[in-house]
Amino acid sequence: MSKTLKVRTLCTKQDKTTIYSFFLPGKLILEIADISRIKKDQNEKLLGYQRNEVNNHVKEIVEYLDSKNIIFPNSIILAISSAVSFKQSRGPQVGGNYCTAGILEIPKTISGKKPAWIVDGQQRSLALMKCKNKNLVVPITAFISDDFEVHRTQFLLVNKVKPLPKGLINELLPEVNTLLPPSLAKNKIPSAICNLLNKDPESPFRGLIIRQTTDRKIEKAAVVTDNSIIQMVRSSLNNPHGCLYQYKNVASGEIDFESVRLTLNLYWGVVKDLFPNAWGKPATQSRLMHGVGIKSMSVLMDRVMVSHTINEKNLQQTIKQKMSIIPPVCAWTEGKWEHLGGIQWNHLQNTSSHIKLLSNMLIRVYMGVN
Repeated sequence: MSKTLKVRTLCTKQDKTTIYSFFLPGKLILEIADISRIKKDQNEKLLGYQRNEVNNHVKEIVEYLDSKNIIFPNSIILAISSAVSFKQSRGPQVGGNYCTAGILEIPKTISGKKPAWIVDGQQRSLALMKCKNKNLVVPITAFISDDFEVHRTQFLLVNKVKPLPKGLINELLPEVNTLLPPSLAKNKIPSAICNLLNKDPESPFRGLIIRQTTDRKIEKAAVVTDNSIIQMVRSSLNNPHGCLYQYKNVASGEIDFESVRLTLNLYWGVVKDLFPNAWGKPATQSRLMHGVGIKSMSVLMDRVMVSHTINEKNLQQTIKQKMSIIPPVCAWTEGKWEHLGGIQWNHLQNTSSHIKLLSNMLIRVYMGVN
């Protein structure tokens, strides 16, 4: 077995630091690069900088890598020892004299240790070792440095960038037509339904939902966060006791969008009619439009609608009559929630404890339980 790995590479300089860009089969990355785990020594001195392996994250990446038509364009970033050597190829520099082409020779060990350290991409590197196609060629960016403090600093700088806003991710999901990891896939259909509710002329939510692309200066009617709507739809679709669950084919994952649309329009249309003074106001003026209101009323929705199908005759009038007992106990815009111990109307917050408190109260009133 060769003790040296030779790869074709492009070489450039950033200030005084040498940067290499090349490609490697995924299985070779951990042959030359270590993961510097964060830990403390006996003297409580901090060592390393990488977090422990995140099993779920690695599993999701493996599932993607084992799928079809994959793309892996993101570079693994390595800090690499100055013991490597670069031999320039004959001919002019490449790309307008920005970089030089050549052969990079990387010794697989230096004094018994690997010559490189993973600065960014440890989870991806682990996934590449666990996936079926270990010969998948991936891009590598390496900078020359023997200084561990430089490695740690670069790790912090690379990971300092804030993650994409949740709202942006949710709005993009319906437009993505490829295999998604479970953490993203769970919101794809609910986000598409959220789009539908915001645009459907028959929807009581038309124009009321705030998405990442909503211009708040122009679209002043938008007052409900998309995350509240997405959670409401997702919960009802996935819970066997949810009223939307009956419109989901568990075996195939297909959704009867039309029945879902009609169900949501009917129920929330009744809510709008029952609370005309609280509907469509900013959350600071109406707790019905607040996360705590949307989520609590959605729990009630599952209780009210689960025993009905959308093609029933006079369903809207039936639901409205059943829910007529709810308005007298609500304080969405003023006063106190007497059935909640006298909590001020605007003291209810979008927390799990307040959502549970309010939804349980609404169900008790609806069921006629004191």
